Amino acid sequence: MQLKSFCYIAAITVTLYSCSGNNSSEKKLSTEDSAKAALEALTKPNTNYKPAFKGQTRIDSVKTTTPYKVEKLAEHLGRPWAIVPIPGGQILMTDRSGFMQLLDADGKVLLKITGFPKVADTGQGGLLDVVPDPAFVKNRTIYWSYSEKYGVGNLTAVAKGQLMPGDSTIKNPVVIFRATPELNSAYHFGSRLVFDKNGYLFVSAGERSILEGRKQAQLLSSGLGKIFRITKEGKPAPGNPFINQPDARPEIYSYGHRNPQGLDINPATGDLWDDEFGPRGGDEVNLIKPGKNYGWPVITYGIEYDGKKIGDSIQQKDGMEQPAYYWDPVASPSGMVFYNSDSIPEWKNNMFIGGLSSMHIIRLVIKDNKVVGEEALLLDKKERIRDVAQMNGKLYAVTDSGILFRLSKQ
Repeated sequence: MQLKSFCYIAAITVTLYSCSGNNSSEKKLSTEDSAKAALEALTKPNTNYKPAFKGQTRIDSVKTTTPYKVEKLAEHLGRPWAIVPIPGGQILMTDRSGFMQLLDADGKVLLKITGFPKVADTGQGGLLDVVPDPAFVKNRTIYWSYSEKYGVGNLTAVAKGQLMPGDSTIKNPVVIFRATPELNSAYHFGSRLVFDKNGYLFVSAGERSILEGRKQAQLLSSGLGKIFRITKEGKPAPGNPFINQPDARPEIYSYGHRNPQGLDINPATGDLWDDEFGPRGGDEVNLIKPGKNYGWPVITYGIEYDGKKIGDSIQQKDGMEQPAYYWDPVASPSGMVFYNSDSIPEWKNNMFIGGLSSMHIIRLVIKDNKVVGEEALLLDKKERIRDVAQMNGKLYAVTDSGILFRLSKQ
């Protein structure tokens, strides 16, 4: 779960918060002590685990040389989870409470959209990601993910409907997919969506945090801790790796995931990447390949939030994929986007990730499918970055506090 969003300090303040379970206690510190604690939270590793290869963690820092400006476009936007550009130069923003807002390119709210299926708005749940159909201009269809009360618990669900011009109510909403089984947990819904070039939809689903779900990340019969590839009707996409395997869910594309909260396709290579909110010290970026096992909870570079080791405390195992990159102590990665514009040339095909407890945008430079540089953007804003998007050469970022920023060439 996202306890580390509270447990780690990403900005220097005069008050340090420490965590125990789900509760925070407040301890007053001097400015000097607080600064020291904040610095250690950002730099002191949680473990002495060794990376599997050079550059897998703590890569050299880089700095953007192209002059760019940062604008605060809007604030008090509610409880945003995703910002996604749609054709026509507008942005759809989901609100965890169960509605969406349509914004113009300058952050002005044009419309509040309602009529969505009821969400289980608890913990990390709510109305989560959204993506337009590749043929949106013609069919006006959007797809969204959300936490749904289902059976004896709740789960990650995907639905679709039509967003007609100027209409404030979604039309013909229908659920097309559910990441069963349901569990009684308010955490780890995953829930990012992205279409591939063939018009099939990738869906990420977390393992729901609790031990009952955690172990199911390794089970192909379960929909927990998986990335799926489905049709627009929610059926298994042709060519999926387990489509003909008995006792395996045919929608599964990859497995062994914890809480994949970022998902995007590298425009330079066509490869699918994810970022995963890990345990204490185990946040990851992965190059996703069909049929591969990404190891959770068998291998990890993190530990439990209470400091205990996870499983057999191993980081490598035959048949399990290594992360392309990981962070220790903290990143708390959320939404991800590849920048595909020439507006800021040095950013082209770079990966940008929203950092929650790390309170910045993470820029990763990728070459030959390896991370070769990292930069922190918007550190001075001291905001939890929930999602990032790119439109017309401009980078947008939305925060948990409802602020919308735009980064663009000066």
